[in-house]
Amino acid sequence: MTKLVIYHNPRCAKSRQALSLLQQRKVPFEIVEYLKHPLSLNELRALGQKLGLSPSQWVRKKEKEFAQAGLGPQSSDEEILAAMARYPILMERPIVVRGRKAVVGRPPERVLELVDAEE
Repeated sequence: MTKLVIYHNPRCAKSRQALSLLQQRKVPFEIVEYLKHPLSLNELRALGQKLGLSPSQWVRKKEKEFAQAGLGPQSSDEEILAAMARYPILMERPIVVRGRKAVVGRPPERVLELVDAEE
């Protein structure tokens, strides 16, 4: 099995729940605390492709940094990605990646889609 990567925020209950599900399944995974180790703009673009979502679908619109970055309903994908690179708190969490696929773990059980998927 390809190792899973979880983009994790330890202060987030949903992120902790997803991490616990992975630990219960005893699957190999790597934890990336993305607030300590922010993703670059190119890494965010690649993550969006793996998610199959536009940035507006995995940005946290209710964070104060969303408004600080000047984002709104008309913001372009590139503007949103640039804001997520500058303010990593804007990235939805948790996100789990396996190979070329990724899911947002909301609800946390969604991460099991990657655990149970064929490679």
